[in-house]
Amino acid sequence: MNFERPTRRTANGFDTFDLAVDLLVDAGLDHYEWKDEDEYAHVRRLGIITDTEHRAVDAAREETLGMLASRTGVFADADRWATWRWNQAWPTPHLPGPAEVAEGAASTSG
Repeated sequence: MNFERPTRRTANGFDTFDLAVDLLVDAGLDHYEWKDEDEYAHVRRLGIITDTEHRAVDAAREETLGMLASRTGVFADADRWATWRWNQAWPTPHLPGPAEVAEGAASTSG
């Protein structure tokens, strides 16, 4: 689970901001670990993540662990997702070429 600021739509696309800390949960939901705690502490020391934002991250961490314990929220369908597999008959998706991106951006910007 990635902790990040809410994604914002801008004139040029989307702005995202990763808050450095992540929660790794095994498929059976029996074990979890926090990832990149050292990076999170570093961005806190640098002031990139404010005290107010830190309190919000701590609250979100507690809320997430509560959902994990009760198997609710994003963890409610974990059994179904643990058995999900890519269907080999599905076509491989592809990204548009540069011309398609420019045309798409021009047609949706106004």
